[in-house]
Formats: sequence, structure tokens, C-alpha cells
Amino acid sequence: MTRFPAGAASALVLVTGAFFIWQGRAQAPEVLQTPPPAAVAIQPGQALAPIPAAPSADPKSKEDMRFAIADKNGDGRITLAEMVEPRRKPFAKLYVNGDGKLGFEEWAVKTIDKFEDADSDGNKALTPAEYATTAPKPKKARPACGC
Repeated sequence: MTRFPAGAASALVLVTGAFFIWQGRAQAPEVLQTPPPAAVAIQPGQALAPIPAAPSADPKSKEDMRFAIADKNGDGRITLAEMVEPRRKPFAKLYVNGDGKLGFEEWAVKTIDKFEDADSDGNKALTPAEYATTAPKPKKARPACGC
């Protein structure tokens, strides 16, 4: 009795397989035609226009940007608190074991000294000109190749 449903199921599987084989036959790939490159109308002996040089960044604008980032309240002056505050998070990352070997004052002593050296008028705030003296020294350019 099970031979009849088994035969019907086999016939259905064969028909389904034939259908998938018929639908999956390979077709020739469609070749897209590319348009011809645009011809440049240059006469023999005609000179091309020179390519302008890329603009370079003005060091003054870089310094203004650096000052604006450090001047958190935008009053045109940098206080010691504004200069030290961004260093608290990196300090917290460094001081993880709590063994008492690294204190914030010890870690920030270079920053405090740099601030006091840059504060030429002694008003406990840096003007843009005073802050410019704290700029990091530019790194020497490395040669492009090792030849």
C-alpha cells in the first residue's frame, strides 16, 4: 500500500529536479559596452595649463585651533584648571593599582611647570601668545624612501 505514495513522491521529486535543472542552465554573460573615452582637444605643440600647488596649512591657524581647544570656557584665556583638567582621565587610567606610588601632583608637575613658564605676566592665565610657547616641537620629517 505504501508503494503508491512512494512512487508519487518519487515522481514529484524527479519533476522538481528537472524543473530546477531547466531553470539553472547557464546563459551567456551579458557584455556591457563601455563608451569610448572622451577625446581631449589638444593641438600638437599646445601647452597644458599648469596644475596649481595645493594650499598649505597656516601655522598660526593651527595654533589658534589648539588654543581654542584648550580654552574650555571661551574667555580668551587659559587658566591652570583648564590646562590640567583634561589630564585627569589619562591619569585615572594610569593609576589603577592604588599602591600610592604615583600622585596627581607628581604626574602633573611638568604641566604645572610648563604653565608657570609660559605665564610670563604672572596673572595665572595664558593669553594666545603665551600659550603658543607651549606648542610641542615639530617632528623631523623622515625620508620617503630608505635608499
